[in-house]
Amino acid sequence: MKVTVVGAGNVGATCADVLAYKEIANEIVLVDIREGFAEGKALDIWQKAPIDLYDSRTIGSTNDYVKTAGSDVVVITSGLPRKPGMTRDDLIGTNAGIVKSVTENVVKHSPNAIIIVVSNPLDVMTYQAHITSKLPRTKVIGMAGILDTARYRAFLAEALNVSPKDIQAMLLGGHGDTMVPLPRYTTVGGIPVTELIDKDKLNAIIERTKVGGGELVKLMGTSAWYAPGSAAAQMVEAIVKDQKRVLPVCIQLDGEYGIKDCYLGVPVVLGKNGVERVIELDLNSDEKALLETSRQHVKEVMAVLDNLSK
Repeated sequence: MKVTVVGAGNVGATCADVLAYKEIANEIVLVDIREGFAEGKALDIWQKAPIDLYDSRTIGSTNDYVKTAGSDVVVITSGLPRKPGMTRDDLIGTNAGIVKSVTENVVKHSPNAIIIVVSNPLDVMTYQAHITSKLPRTKVIGMAGILDTARYRAFLAEALNVSPKDIQAMLLGGHGDTMVPLPRYTTVGGIPVTELIDKDKLNAIIERTKVGGGELVKLMGTSAWYAPGSAAAQMVEAIVKDQKRVLPVCIQLDGEYGIKDCYLGVPVVLGKNGVERVIELDLNSDEKALLETSRQHVKEVMAVLDNLSK
């Protein structure tokens, strides 16, 4: 198995490191536009193989996609963070151009690859990669829900003083303030979370989850990388090992939840073919309203990209 990670920054390098450490692929290729950067990160990961005892080979490449040829899965983390004075439209335009170029190179050398998008704004960058690749929607997906549910579960584990291993959760919608955590589908060792924590505390955790990325930016002055990189690696593992994991991922909806042509996070079965099926939850009226708000927000951002392309 061969996996490529495009973008050797903090998120991409973390993803490659997790993939190597867990021996998820025989060969892991890191690509970056900065001269020698990917080669250095790949070499560093390879040099700890004798310490952590893994055989996965990591290879770096400065913008040479020939080395990525025949990849089974490609993770795209490329893109710039939003800078002072940069509007949302500026960020979308800049990163859409990067994701478009990367996707074209990926498809040229690995036409059968499954593409996982991590670049932000996540939902619209998944849209960009999908329309550029012309691949089936089941093979171009975005990583957001796994990260968001991980934050949600981590906060709950802390509040309840229990192991995060025992917490299962699901959320829907866009990546950001309009995400839709679902307390009804959150359990601790099979026990509904609503039986273990009062409503106000649970709502506070949900609100903290929605701005989880922003909390880290305020603390560090930059966006997160350990959890996002590990979340992307979990998606790769589910695909490479054909695990049929039920995970929340961003995908183009085609009638599910009554929504068409919008890229939103929903629970899916993830296996060797990418998204094997989309799972439709029986939402109540409040949850449907929140999902509709999220859909409207994502469609607005998609419209920005459409207008930039005209």
